[in-house]
Amino acid sequence: MKEETLCLHYKTYDYDELPALERQLIDSAKAVCASAYAPYSKFQVGAAAWLDNGEIVCGSNQENAAYPSGTCAERCTVFYANARYPESAVLILAIAASNTPGEFLSSPITPCGACRQVLLETQRRFNTPMRILLYGTSQVLAFDSIDALLPFQFTGEDIKL
Repeated sequence: MKEETLCLHYKTYDYDELPALERQLIDSAKAVCASAYAPYSKFQVGAAAWLDNGEIVCGSNQENAAYPSGTCAERCTVFYANARYPESAVLILAIAASNTPGEFLSSPITPCGACRQVLLETQRRFNTPMRILLYGTSQVLAFDSIDALLPFQFTGEDIKL
């Protein structure tokens, strides 16, 4: 048997320490939480993406009584960005969440497994690192790419024969 250790590299910020653009993205993610359709979970998530063409696009989670039919804010945002601006890479993605409208969680949430896979595919599609900002009122976690959140990756290379 061989035992190994995996280390994750990320930074922790206070909101005020972030550059203006990153604060703007977080503010956009927080604002779009209000458009979340979350009648079942009451868990509102918003995401905002800054693209390499300078555009900012946003999305929120959209639930459905048949749970697999809904979508998370991260996928909503990235799929919209890819549909609207198919040649533009996502450079930064900010994510915020609340259980009560307007009251954001103290600790940041992380993307679910399905979202991590979609974010990875998007990053690989453009061969450009996607910075991830996870907002909480007590701290903001920053990852230089989705690789840190999905260290053991399943890619298109795995299914080539």
